[in-house]
Amino acid sequence: MKRREATAILIAGGFAPAVFAQGGPVEGKHYARLGQTLPGTPGKIEVIEFFFYKCPHCNTFDPLLEAWVHQLPADVSFRRVPVGAQLVLKLHQRMYYALEAMGALTPAVHGGIFSAFHRGGVEANDEAAVVALVGRLGVDTAKFKQAFGSFGVQAKVQQGMKLAELSGADSTPTLVIGGRWRTDPGMAGTPGQSEVAQGQQALAVADFLVKMARAGKVS
Repeated sequence: MKRREATAILIAGGFAPAVFAQGGPVEGKHYARLGQTLPGTPGKIEVIEFFFYKCPHCNTFDPLLEAWVHQLPADVSFRRVPVGAQLVLKLHQRMYYALEAMGALTPAVHGGIFSAFHRGGVEANDEAAVVALVGRLGVDTAKFKQAFGSFGVQAKVQQGMKLAELSGADSTPTLVIGGRWRTDPGMAGTPGQSEVAQGQQALAVADFLVKMARAGKVS
């Protein structure tokens, strides 16, 4: 599904699937409580997405998430954390954090990477191919290579993997809300639904949990 089509479906359908009309999302079914509360930014309700670029489910979810993020209120912060234990995914984690460090991780570049992998047939399985990919997206490759090999980027990769472990995020995409709760499209959705519908429901659960965090509720 194209990114514009998915976004149009999201906007048309809203963020309140009928499955939650009777009492709202249920803990243990639509979302899970983390074993420990994760630290966050003071005064903000943080939403984290764990993802990786070659994940087809992340590709479907991303335009829905992007539209949702643009509507977040001022007291909610959002960030992505790329994950993956395989060597090639670690390359893509470093790509993400290098672009972020440069200030080059625009929506166009982020979406362009998804498009290159899922519609353009790009593999980017080594550093040279990663550099070539971001170069085609208009990124300064000299500055990128410098950031890509930096200690700061390496540290970010390790921090992200540790955060995913603490969150219990063992699949992608996964959302963690307020440092307390975790949900994902498969958990929030119901069998037989399209991935877009499941993604919408995951965002509806995220809305619900943001409200719980804002109210200071822990149950």
